[in-house]
Amino acid sequence: MTTANEVGDLARDKAVTVAVAESLTAGNVAAALGAAPDSAEWFRGGIVAYSTEVKHQLLDVPDIPVVSEAAAIAMATSVRAMMGADVAVAVTGVGGPGPQDGEPAGSVWFAVATADGARGVYRRFDGGPARVVDRSVRHALELLLDAVHSAA
Repeated sequence: MTTANEVGDLARDKAVTVAVAESLTAGNVAAALGAAPDSAEWFRGGIVAYSTEVKHQLLDVPDIPVVSEAAAIAMATSVRAMMGADVAVAVTGVGGPGPQDGEPAGSVWFAVATADGARGVYRRFDGGPARVVDRSVRHALELLLDAVHSAA
């Protein structure tokens, strides 16, 4: 069973809804969740905000570097409210090959937002852009699974 399916099974069992805000992963987290069985019951949707301007305008990211904990938290908090979800995850980072916002390639900030607040998580993944994206998608899904598991 895939992690997205596990998220779906648990979300359905606990009546928890899920949303995502993605930059680096370009909609791949949402695609994985949408492909899970019965996703219409628990997946509220997502925002792919690849450009800096979209993050600022649509997801209320303040005028700060978008590859940062504060940006990830703003993205998760905003998409959770926008979608009316119980739990949201956000991903923003540097796929490479070069740096962005002073962060080296492979630097990724995640955030999870719930009714109890939001928290950021930093990871650095080795490899080229495709590998960084793949590992980021997997980690975002693992964070969602933990958040749904902890949700009331």
